[in-house]
Amino acid sequence: MTESSQTAPLNLLATCPKGIESLLADELSALGAEPGKTTVAGVYFSANLETAYRICLWSRLANRIILLLARESMIDTAEQVRDVVARLPWTQHLTPGKTLAVDFHGRSDHIRHTRFGAQTVKDGVVDSLQLAGQERPNVDTKTPDLRIYAHLHRANLSLGIDLSGESLHRRGYRRDVGHAPLKENLAAALLVRAGWPERAKAGEPLLDPLCGAGTLLIEAALMAADQAPNLNRERFGFQGWAGHEEPVWKELKREAEARASIGRKRCKTALVGFDQSPAALTAAKANAMRAGIPALITLHGQSLSQLTRPETITAERGLLITNPPYGERLGELPELVRLYAQLGEKAKALFPGWTLALFTGNPDLGHRLGLRAHKQYALKNGALDAKLLLMEIAHHTASSASQADSESASSASDSGEMVSAVTASAKPAVSENAQMFANRLAKNQKRLKKWLKKSGETCYRVYDADMPEYALAVDRYGDRVHVQEYAAPSSINPAQAQKRLFDALEVMPEALDVDPSKIYIKRRERQTGTAQYQKRDASGERFEVREGDARLWVNLRDYLDTGLFLDHRPVRRMLNEMASGKRFLNLFCYTATATVQAALGGASDSVSVDMSNTYLEWAKDNFALNKLDPRLHRVVRDDCFRWLEAANAEFDLIFMDPPTFSNSKKMRDTLDVQRDHPRLVELAMARLAPGGTLVFSNNQRRFKLAEELSERYAVEDITSRTFDPDFQRRTNLHHVFVLRHKQ
Repeated sequence: MTESSQTAPLNLLATCPKGIESLLADELSALGAEPGKTTVAGVYFSANLETAYRICLWSRLANRIILLLARESMIDTAEQVRDVVARLPWTQHLTPGKTLAVDFHGRSDHIRHTRFGAQTVKDGVVDSLQLAGQERPNVDTKTPDLRIYAHLHRANLSLGIDLSGESLHRRGYRRDVGHAPLKENLAAALLVRAGWPERAKAGEPLLDPLCGAGTLLIEAALMAADQAPNLNRERFGFQGWAGHEEPVWKELKREAEARASIGRKRCKTALVGFDQSPAALTAAKANAMRAGIPALITLHGQSLSQLTRPETITAERGLLITNPPYGERLGELPELVRLYAQLGEKAKALFPGWTLALFTGNPDLGHRLGLRAHKQYALKNGALDAKLLLMEIAHHTASSASQADSESASSASDSGEMVSAVTASAKPAVSENAQMFANRLAKNQKRLKKWLKKSGETCYRVYDADMPEYALAVDRYGDRVHVQEYAAPSSINPAQAQKRLFDALEVMPEALDVDPSKIYIKRRERQTGTAQYQKRDASGERFEVREGDARLWVNLRDYLDTGLFLDHRPVRRMLNEMASGKRFLNLFCYTATATVQAALGGASDSVSVDMSNTYLEWAKDNFALNKLDPRLHRVVRDDCFRWLEAANAEFDLIFMDPPTFSNSKKMRDTLDVQRDHPRLVELAMARLAPGGTLVFSNNQRRFKLAEELSERYAVEDITSRTFDPDFQRRTNLHHVFVLRHKQ
C-alpha cells in the first residue's frame, strides 16, 4: 500500500435507491468506512483511498461513490456556481489531454435546466485549468476520463468526482434487461432485507419461482460465493482521475479475484429459478455466464401452475424470493390476481417452514397470497412505490396435505428431473362475499343456458351489478370475458373497493370456466368528448364473433367499448328483419354493426355517419368481413347534426343512437340527448321517406321523450320489447322508440 493511501480520510458520498439508505450505511461500515449523515437516497461517509476503492468494488447497494470536493450554501445563480467550481484545484484531478463530463442534478430560480447547469460547471473547470496554464479539456458525455458530480438543492451546492463512473448497479452481466427490470442493487437490497447473507452461510437454499432474467438469483449467488459484485466491471471512474493510485487498486482486485475463486469452489448453496418463458431463461443463463457463476444456478422451464419442488431440495428452511409482475394498468389485473393466489397456494403446499419474500408495487395483490407478512419494507422500484413483504410459511395440517395433486407429482417424477411430496394445496379459501359472487355468476349462467342454446348467441351479459358489493358488468364474448368496473362513489373506501374487485377476479375464472388471461377489465366512468374513442391500449388484439348471420370484429382490450353494444342486440335483429329492399341510414353509427345487420337483411344501400375515424375504419372492416359492397354501403365522417342539415337524400329506414352527452371538438356545440333529441329527431324525420320508419334509441337512464314529438309523429315506445334474457334484470339501460309520419 502506498503512503498516499494512508493519508487523512476523504469526504465521500454514496448514492443508492430510496429506502435502502440504512442498509447502505451498514454496508459501508462493514467495508471499513465511517458513515456519517444519511440523506435521501444517499449516505455521507469518510474513508481513505483504499477503502473508497474497496467500496466501489464490493458495494452491492450503492449507485455511485462521489469524492466530495466542495459543499457550499447560498448558491443560486450560474455565476455563483461557476465561481465555486473555478476556485477548486482541477489540475489535481484532470490530467492534460483527458476528457470530462458533468452530471448536474437539481435546479434553482436561475438554473432551471440540467444542461445549463452542466455547462456552467464545465465553464468553471475550464476557467480553473486555463488559469493554471493547462489546456482546455474536451467533453465526452458517453465515456469520459473524468466524470464530475454536481448537485444543487435548496441553494446548497455539492461538487465532486464520480469514482464509480457508470452507476455501480450496472454490474455488466445484463445485456438484454427485458421489461421493467429489477436493478441489481435493489435486488441485492431485497436479499439483504430477507436475511439472505446469513441464510447462505447457514447453507439454506433459495428459489425464485418467477425468475425472469435471473437478477435475484445472480445477486444471491454472488453473495453466497463471496464474489465482489463489480469484479468483472471493465472500468471505474477513478481510473481516469489524476489522483488514481493503480498499485492500490491492483492489490484490491487481486484479493477479490482470489476470494471469488475460493468462494465459487466452496459454495454448495442451492439456487434454483423457474420461469415459463424460454426467452427469459435464455437471458438468465447468459447473464449467469457473464457474472461468472453459471455453475451455481439451476434453471427450470416451468410455469407457476406447474411448479414442483426439486427432489434435491430437502431443507426444512429456505428462502422463496420473487418479484412478480404487479399490474401498473387495470387491464393486467385478471391474470395477476390468480397468479398471486397461485403463488400463495404453491408456497404453502411446497415450502412449509420456509420464508417467502415478495417484492411488489401492488401490496393489495400481495394480500391474495393468503399469508400474513410479519415484516414490510417500503421501497422504490424506479419511480414506483413498492413493498417487500416477508412471510413465514406455516407447516401443513394433515388434512391440507392429503389434498395434494398426485397427478402433478407423478408427471414430475416421470420426467426424472423434479418431484414433490406435495404439489398443490387445497383450493384457497375465499371470502364469504366472494363465494356468493361466484355462486351468482354460476346461477346466472345456468339461467341463460336454455336461451343461449336456442338463440345460438355467444356474446351476452352474465352479470350486471346484481350484488351492490360487486359493482361490475360481466360480459362473455365466446371464450373471453369482458369486465367493466363501475367507479365506486366517494363514500366507498377505495381499499375496500379494490379488495372486492380482486375477490371477484379471483373466483371468476373457475365460476365461468375461463382462462384468467382471457379476462379483460376496464373501469366504467362517465365519458366526455372523444374519451370513448381514445385508446386504453394499443394491442390491436381484435377477434371475430358471430351475431346471427353477421360476422363482427370486437376488441376487448384497447378501447372503453368493445365495438359491439350487447344490450342493443334485439334492436339490430329488428333492423335486420325490417331492412329488406330499404334505403338505410345509421346515425352515430359507431362500428356500424346495425348497418351490417340491415345490409344482411336485404337493405338496398346504406349510409353510416359518425365523427370518429377509428370507428369508421372499424365499420369498413366489419363491412369487408361480411362481403358488403362499399359502393352500396358508404361511411361518412361528419357531425350528424351538420350532415342532416345538409343532406337531401331520403331513406326508408333510419336508426339513430346518439350518445348521452358529448362535447367533442369536432361538433359545433355540446350534445345532451335529453335537451337536443327533439332537434335531432326533427332533422332525421325530414330525411325519412313517406311510409318509412325511424328507430330512435339512447342510453340516458331517465330519458323522457319530448311531448311535441308524440304530437307531431306516430310514436311507439318499444323499449320493453328490446331486452333479451341477459338484460332483463335492468330494463333502464336504454330506451327505444319507433317513429313514423302520421297518415
